[in-house]
This record gives sequence, C-alpha cells and structure tokens, in this order.
Amino acid sequence: MKELINKKITSMKKITKVLLIIIILLIIWISFVALQKPSLNRDWSSDQEILADISFFWDSVNIKNIRNFNYSSETDYEVVYYNESYNLNEIESVYYIIEPFSDYDWPAHTMLSFAFENGTYLAVSAEIRKEKGESFSALMWALNKYEIVYILWDENDLIKLRTNHRKDDVFMYPIKTEKEKIKELFISVMKRADKLSKEAEFYNTFTNTCATSILEHVNSVRENNDESIINWSRKIFLPSRSDQIAYDLWLIDTELSLEDAREYYKINELAEIFKDDENFSKFIRKDIK
Repeated sequence: MKELINKKITSMKKITKVLLIIIILLIIWISFVALQKPSLNRDWSSDQEILADISFFWDSVNIKNIRNFNYSSETDYEVVYYNESYNLNEIESVYYIIEPFSDYDWPAHTMLSFAFENGTYLAVSAEIRKEKGESFSALMWALNKYEIVYILWDENDLIKLRTNHRKDDVFMYPIKTEKEKIKELFISVMKRADKLSKEAEFYNTFTNTCATSILEHVNSVRENNDESIINWSRKIFLPSRSDQIAYDLWLIDTELSLEDAREYYKINELAEIFKDDENFSKFIRKDIK
C-alpha cells in the first residue's frame, strides 16, 4: 500500500513539473508576443513594397498603385503599377475567386474582383506582407511574424500569376446580390485596404487571414444577416471548399449543382487561351443567369 502511495506521489510530482514547464513556456510566449508591434516600415519584398493609395471624392474612388506586373515566370517579373478612378455608381458585379493549394480540403487563397460598366475590373486580396527573403510559415503567425495588407490588382496580374505561372486551379464565381449591396461591399473593401496601408495589423491564422477578411466583407452583402457566414466554419480555416458556404447561402449566381459549378467556373483553360487578349478579363468570365 505504501509503495502504491509513493508511486502516486511520484507520478503527481512529474505531472506538476510538466504543467509548470508548460505554464512557464506559455508565459514566455505571451510576453514575447505582447512585445511585438506591427509595422509599415520593414525591408519588404519587391512585389509587396508598394501599397495602394485610396481616396474618396463624392461618388468616385481614386486609386494609386494598382498592381499589374508582367511575368516571364512566377519569380521573374516586371514591376508595374498604374492609377485609376472608379465611379461608384457604375459598379456592375462582383466575383468570388478561390485558388486552392491542393485538390482536397486544404488551405486556399480567396479574393474578390469588381466589374464596372465601362469594362474595367479591380481585384483585391488580403495578403501577408513578406520581408525580403521571407516565406510563409503556418506556425510563425503565433509569434506575430507577419503583417496583413490588402493588395489591389489588375486581373492580368492577379489571375495570370495563378493560372498561367503557378499553374494552380482558379475558380471565379459570380455573386448574386443587388448593385447597391455591391457598392457597399466595394466601399467596405476600399476603406479596409486604406486603413491597413496606414495602420499596421498582424496576420493571425484564426482571426485575421485572407479568408476571414474576405468573409467579413461578403457577410455585408447578405440580405438576411441571420444567415451570415459563420467565422468558425472548417471551410473558413481550410477555404479550398469555402464555395460550399457561398453556394448554400445562395450567393453564387448559378442554377448548377455545386459540383457542376466548380467544373464550370474553373477558368484555367480560358486564362491560357486569352492570355494575350486585351479583353482578357471579359473572356475568362462565365456568368449563368
């Protein structure tokens, strides 16, 4: 009996020691993270060094530094930016874009693109802002390693980089909502992009990613807020299948089944066919009413 009691005491001491080590490590981690401050001033990678400058004037938005790189390969490119003004009353439609990193339920990049009546398009994506020589690590977010920013793109850059150079699958879904809602969504996105260009924030795998950022904006176009997308859905953490959520909430403008819609709205083949066409953005779209 005494021997059994001694064993239990020894076991409890080991457990207590392990818990103490865990608590100490947790305190060290919390202290380290608390001391980190997000910054706009680092030695940024050349493809993310310049952020958009956004200003509103009545019913128009003036944007400087829209990204439109010319690629020879994924890593060999000419840095090009341009400026454009957009009439808020001419917003015509919005598209939800998914770039899965795998054929299965796995991480993906999600983006939005807005179409205007004059035939222009503006795409936006939330990104980690990398320093020179830095690459993404799914674990380093826990140390407040990355800032998050919004990049405003020409689709010739955003789409072709992914379809023609990375060779990733890309799905472009038309979103079903009223034009006034699209206008509200666009303004929300632009204000958030402008804020992040002036006030740095850290990326967080659970609360502040490309998927959760886009999610917050897309929720704003829901006619019934009670049916808004749930932030903690598995499909948000592994958003290669986040189109399931949009489809279930009738956000995708199609009468196809989800599987047929995935096949139909995959744009890789069209992006290759029309890669040199001046109407590239127009011809890669497949809207079904």
